[in-house]
Amino acid sequence: MNKYKFKIEGLDCANCANELESALKKIDIINNVSISFMTEKLTFDCLEENKIEAIKQIKKIIKKEEPDVTIKEG
Repeated sequence: MNKYKFKIEGLDCANCANELESALKKIDIINNVSISFMTEKLTFDCLEENKIEAIKQIKKIIKKEEPDVTIKEG
């Protein structure tokens, strides 16, 4: 498993971050999902071969739950 870190921008509150984190935890190909509202960081673990699909699913859930939120690798 590899750990991936993304900058998450546009979250309005810590509660929004918690709700989004809960939704992302339902993705079965990723583990240890964490969103920090204060540091604007999204981290998760997944297998290298699942990275592209994991990011695609994460972006889909973010667009549905929090349309104004964006993520950037790094």
